[in-house]
Amino acid sequence: MKKFRIGMLLLGVFPCCLTYGQGNAPLKLVQTIPIPGVEGRIDHLSVDIKGQKLFIAALGNNTVEIVDLAQGKRTHSITGLQEPQGIVYVPELDQIVVANGKDGTVRIFDAKSFAMISSLKLGDDADNVRYDSGMGRIIVGYSDGALAFIDLKTHKVTGTTKLSGHPESFQLEKSRPRIYVNVPDAGHVAVIDGGKQTMITTWPVGQFRSNFPMALMNLITACS
Repeated sequence: MKKFRIGMLLLGVFPCCLTYGQGNAPLKLVQTIPIPGVEGRIDHLSVDIKGQKLFIAALGNNTVEIVDLAQGKRTHSITGLQEPQGIVYVPELDQIVVANGKDGTVRIFDAKSFAMISSLKLGDDADNVRYDSGMGRIIVGYSDGALAFIDLKTHKVTGTTKLSGHPESFQLEKSRPRIYVNVPDAGHVAVIDGGKQTMITTWPVGQFRSNFPMALMNLITACS
């Protein structure tokens, strides 16, 4: 049986230019939290910052593991899932949204009782999940190439955007309704108008075809 531990890293961020001398590592391990009994691959994570809880999609174990970061221990497991992959915590509603790859469902749970609120059949390989707080909706990548837009009040799909392959990580721009999607099978990044739910353009990645993770940064620096 494999045992997993969560490594908590403390990142020191300094303004402007960064210079590290020998022995001044930017990351420091501050805590490990065992999760006994969890087997197989772990996929995505989401965090409740105010409540100090970490939600873990334990894909290989078919569970979502809840870890109390203040206490440093696992406090609950949501069982009966089908390859949970994407997961996101919605602070305004105190809910957890989980995308299941095997049965293609998107399931929503109460973050206090962990009771399931709803289950929506979306499509094969429901994967990455993002919370669009400005529009009050969840966006899920799934199938051979699509994004689904789900209203958090009705728990219904309000629209879809077709892609040229299975979407991996995608990020939402805060200043305008744009979504950037990694589509490795098509060898590009798709740029989506989130308001109109239509494709704007694609950015080819050339030989770099393993474009799975993605981070979106809005950073302006001035260094003397």
